[in-house]
Amino acid sequence: MITVRHHVIPDAELTWRFSRSSGPGGQHVNTTDTRVQLSFDLAASDAFPDRLKQRMLGRLGGEVVVVASEHRSQLRNRRAAEERLATVLEAAMKPPPATRVPTKPSKGSQQRRIHQKKRRGEIKRLRGRPED
Repeated sequence: MITVRHHVIPDAELTWRFSRSSGPGGQHVNTTDTRVQLSFDLAASDAFPDRLKQRMLGRLGGEVVVVASEHRSQLRNRRAAEERLATVLEAAMKPPPATRVPTKPSKGSQQRRIHQKKRRGEIKRLRGRPED
């Protein structure tokens, strides 16, 4: 059972797969299935309201799969996979960013810009040779 922002995903909707992990561990890694793959079928789940589920489906697709193999213990990898799934789902829940409203420069800012450009041009013109 995983809780994501007050929404509970029951264990029945989670699919666990275990396999041998690569990396350090010596003989231990060759004999135990410590790598964890956690799958969650978002499209078939009833854990989230429809609007939220549609937003998440648009960002993640139908099935979410996370893998954890950084620990030597299967239990610790299970916890890491659960946390990773919760983080991914929480990020997908966030509302879209506000749309930017295009604005025009104000009259005052346009005049200041032109005035600054003219002043800078005058400074550069005065650097030249004096005219005879």
